[in-house]
Amino acid sequence: MASTLANALDFFRDFGVFDVILPFLLIFTVVFAILQKTKLLGEDKPNLDAIVAFVIGLLVVAATKVVTIINEALPQVMVLVVVSLGFLLMLGIFAKPGGTFFDQMGDKFRVGLMVIMSFAVVLIFLGVIENDNGQSWLSYGWNYLLDFWTGAVVGSIILLLVVVAAIYFVVSGSGEKKKDEE
Repeated sequence: MASTLANALDFFRDFGVFDVILPFLLIFTVVFAILQKTKLLGEDKPNLDAIVAFVIGLLVVAATKVVTIINEALPQVMVLVVVSLGFLLMLGIFAKPGGTFFDQMGDKFRVGLMVIMSFAVVLIFLGVIENDNGQSWLSYGWNYLLDFWTGAVVGSIILLLVVVAAIYFVVSGSGEKKKDEE
């Protein structure tokens, strides 16, 4: 026996809410917010920002492959958001009372968390976007890495990491001495 809510969701799916209306609203809202925040098209021009966001939203909805990517990737991104929220709640348990949690954490923690989350979102989208063979970009890249991962490649990467680390320590060390001298 089908429930009323399942019938309503089927009706919305048949009507095109999930394939047209929701992706359009998402893209329109994000583009409009970016245009308003950056003031890219000028100060106090919300009408122009709305028209540009409307056109971009319609162009995205017209490209059905983009809508498919959005519909497949967003649930995984939301799982990532829920997991990260749980992680932050667990860290918040051990925070000192008074002040916000992020005030107590250092800048390195915040930047590191943002980098990890951004990397995870990129991996999610790479796992959803498919090439002409039906293979995702992520699996194609992983298979390419496994096929061509040789000792010379590993040695080159290790050497590059050592050089970058040495440059970082030399540059960061000289900056600290200048601050101490002042």
